[in-house]
Amino acid sequence: MPENLNLFRAFWGFFFIFWTAFNTALVDVVGSEQQIPLSVVKLWASAFGGEIKSIAAKYSGSQLLQKKYKEYEKDVAIEEIDGLQLVKKLAKNMEEMFHKKSEAVRRLVEAAEDAYLKHEFDADLQYEYFNAVLINERDEEGNYLELGKEFILVPNDHFNNLPVNISLSDVQVPTNMYNKDPAIVNGVYWSESLNKVFVDNFDRDPSLIWQYFGSAKGFFRQYPGIKWEPDENGVIAFDCRNRKWYIQAATSPKDVVILVDVSGSMKGLRLTIAKQTVSSILDTLGDDDFFNIIAYNEELHYVEPCLNGTLVQADRANKEHFREHLDKLFAKGIGMLDIALNEAFNMLNEFNHTGQGSICSQAIMLITDGAVDTYDTIFAKYNWPDRKVRIFTYLIGREAAFADNLKWMACANKGFFTQISTLADVQENVMEYLHVLSRPKVIDQEHDVVWTEAYIDSTLPQAQKRSKGILLGVVGTDVPVKELLKTIPKYKLGIHGYAFAITNNGYILTHPELRPLYEEGKKRRKPNYSSVDLSEVEWEDRDDVLRNAMVNRKTGKFSMEVKKTVDKGKRVLVMTNDYYYTDIKGTPFSLGVALSRGHGKYFFRGNVTVEEGLHDLEHPDVSLADEWSYCNTDLHPEHRQMTQLEAIKRYLTGKEPLLQCDKELIQEVLFDAVVSAPIEAYWTSLALNKSENSDKGVEVAFLGTRTGLSRINLFVGPEQLTNQDFLTAEDKENIFNADHFPLWYRRAAEQIPGSFVYSIPFSTETANKSNVVTASTAIQLLDDRKSPVVAAVGIQMKLEFFQRKFWTASRQCASLDGRCAISCDDDAINCYLIDNNGFILVSEDYRQTGYFFGEVEGAVMNKLLTMGSFKRITLYDYQAMCRTNKESSDSAHSLLDPYNAFFAAVKWIMTELVLFLVEFNLCSWWHSDLTAKAQRLKQTLEPCDTEYPAFVSERTIKETTGNIACDDCFKSFVIQQIPSSNLFMVVVDNECFCDSVPPITMAPIEIRYNESLKCERLKSQKIRRRPESCHGFHPEENARECGGVSGLSAKPPLVLLPLLLMIFSR
Repeated sequence: MPENLNLFRAFWGFFFIFWTAFNTALVDVVGSEQQIPLSVVKLWASAFGGEIKSIAAKYSGSQLLQKKYKEYEKDVAIEEIDGLQLVKKLAKNMEEMFHKKSEAVRRLVEAAEDAYLKHEFDADLQYEYFNAVLINERDEEGNYLELGKEFILVPNDHFNNLPVNISLSDVQVPTNMYNKDPAIVNGVYWSESLNKVFVDNFDRDPSLIWQYFGSAKGFFRQYPGIKWEPDENGVIAFDCRNRKWYIQAATSPKDVVILVDVSGSMKGLRLTIAKQTVSSILDTLGDDDFFNIIAYNEELHYVEPCLNGTLVQADRANKEHFREHLDKLFAKGIGMLDIALNEAFNMLNEFNHTGQGSICSQAIMLITDGAVDTYDTIFAKYNWPDRKVRIFTYLIGREAAFADNLKWMACANKGFFTQISTLADVQENVMEYLHVLSRPKVIDQEHDVVWTEAYIDSTLPQAQKRSKGILLGVVGTDVPVKELLKTIPKYKLGIHGYAFAITNNGYILTHPELRPLYEEGKKRRKPNYSSVDLSEVEWEDRDDVLRNAMVNRKTGKFSMEVKKTVDKGKRVLVMTNDYYYTDIKGTPFSLGVALSRGHGKYFFRGNVTVEEGLHDLEHPDVSLADEWSYCNTDLHPEHRQMTQLEAIKRYLTGKEPLLQCDKELIQEVLFDAVVSAPIEAYWTSLALNKSENSDKGVEVAFLGTRTGLSRINLFVGPEQLTNQDFLTAEDKENIFNADHFPLWYRRAAEQIPGSFVYSIPFSTETANKSNVVTASTAIQLLDDRKSPVVAAVGIQMKLEFFQRKFWTASRQCASLDGRCAISCDDDAINCYLIDNNGFILVSEDYRQTGYFFGEVEGAVMNKLLTMGSFKRITLYDYQAMCRTNKESSDSAHSLLDPYNAFFAAVKWIMTELVLFLVEFNLCSWWHSDLTAKAQRLKQTLEPCDTEYPAFVSERTIKETTGNIACDDCFKSFVIQQIPSSNLFMVVVDNECFCDSVPPITMAPIEIRYNESLKCERLKSQKIRRRPESCHGFHPEENARECGGVSGLSAKPPLVLLPLLLMIFSR
């Protein structure tokens, strides 16, 4: 019994010790939670919020401005915007603008046709013209080079400030063509008459930019004249006939099947030439065309097996996909052309019946080193007597044994035959088929205006002209996208509203979310920038309801919730948009307008006298949005140097009666100028009070109104500004421009009225090195959601000043003896200030400023997401560029570029001199065995799709406490909203580490598609609208002009076709 008693005592003694230890541990954990009392954090948040709002309100003058607008409330009329009426009016304005450009091109067409008819070809003609490459060039003795006479060039801001000659055009001739070739010289001579039309067009419409004539002979006449500079290899790679705009203007839409012979006889150089020929044909296909490629020997091999038996749209992505597969072709076996022809005819016939293709021209391109038969039975079965499918034959190699059969096949089917012996021959020979396809349009004497999708202004615009069966060329003019934007009254679209336009293929002509460039600073063009589909930016419309309605040229309305990113894609605004759309008559384009619900659907009109408004516009700090069109200063040369503010003043005072101005917008500008004028005196009094802002923490106060009027006040000298770019032209996101309101204005509009939104500007670099904080608030006319946001005001302050206010507030406590139980100075806790998107504004580690909170405190951020304090929003970027490893070599793949191919021909010069190398395929050994060693992996940026997150706080949750179970401890935290702001104070236990929880990042993830999905994406054909005109055939065509056969000698009458090119101005 004593033993049992001892045991019992021992057990209870052990249990007591164990319980005490456990209880101590439990107390420690609970104690760690109690070390962050919510009441103290709430005190800190309240103190900081009151202090920082007081500073922001005081220096911005927000309360004064709100009061001033309230004083005019009874004199203001609020109207709901009629979206359908607005979009129809905008479409009408654009129609008139486009018509004006079309008339300029038609004048060029008439002048060119007339000049050609009056000219008699002279093979011995000697004519000194202005060669765009040689102008102003001198030899070693100081004399001007031949064709390089003096050509006066003066910088002109209307032409991107490039040195130009607005009195004359000049001529560019491709490097691989002879400058004094008789065909070139004669064409240049008769086209000189276009100079006076160029100048006259520019006088009639000073908003015109580049005008040009691209000749079928290869030369390119451009107005105004400009000097062309060769690349580092001394080459001008530009050939107008290869450009998409030229081909689009010269031919009608077409369905094309390319047949490539991969039998054993095609080994070596022949297969390389064949691949290059296919690639060059692909270059000539545009978005209105459809194609497929079949390689054949004794069997058929679809280059893309997924697309067996169908055709695919010839957009850039599809063409590049097929190019990549060309490298996989190799030669073996026997060529069975009859099987390939049967497959091609059947495919074209079936595809035509689906109604998906061009429903216009159809063609079979045959690339082979010979044909043993004429296959007339196949043609009789499928193609005669109508001959609706043209046959174009390309004989590869020097052998002519089978040339007659291939010539017969082309001539019997309204096509063309050509022989390609070297890589250097490819491009010129491939282009021959375009002359054939252009015949019907020429014979019809049609002058259809052809519109292209948008291009970046690196090359120039074009237009076309033709003769009966003979294509003369293309004439045209560029229409800058910024001209479209000038027709859009941004002030009527609201803060988040915008207008956009698309082509008949659904590709974006203009849209604020279109990003044609990448690598900021280098401004490189994305390969697919001109074929971005509307569904790739309005991606929330998963069923393409909006896109398809616009492609089908309907008029109507569509609504959906959208997630619009701002601030370099790091923040997101969730709203509901109403879309209104209609077609633009006389063009293949459709126009849309997006208005955000709430304040974005309302507009108000104020009323003040012109005298009052002019007086308050005279203040030196007043500026207007440079990219908004208050007055059209492009119509007359004497107005082009005026700022919009100068133009308004001269218009209102009657000094410039010829100025065309938006009277409604100017009236509202005058109203805003009068209402906001008192803030000037208010800011001045603050600046003069030396006791205020003694530490110069607040540097700038700024104001913007819904009419694009801005006021700026500096509280420090310009040289003392921490951020020198803020509110300058270099800071695109923070000024009014053609696409959107300033970032600080847009974010303030979505904040609760009366509160401020604070943020740190993001740097374009990886690390955020900003040293300032901006605070802004919106000014509403009424106290409800239907009230339009009339203005926004704000300040910029030093980050160090802002952070100091935070740390001062976090040292306060409510104890009577002044001794604080907890402080942000304690090592046991970490204090952060984050915004409503989770970005850090204040941290004890200064280097974390600007980082996403989840990267620093992954466990806490994860808990906040779980608890609903923050929510994750998944976003998609279908215009992304991803790094990828690509094989780089000097082998066949590089030959798929036409100019690489031309220079590669030099490499083969010995092969060309020693013919038997070709015959015995020794060139294949030379080419593949030696160049294979040069292959290496090269990292490049390629277009891709990505998915990435953004984070937004839940407005209804003001404060939260939480515990996180980590490996061997509990991590506690408190989050408290800062009053009247978009900020949160987060206090986190620093003694418990949750290393097992990974950080949460915002890094985008590339969306990778498996083979099945890739196939489905290739097969899926989005709805598109065919061009309205089709010139596939004409009974008067001269089918004898089919290559290798003498044509008719009579000089046919000609037609010149117009083209207008949409460009993004640099």
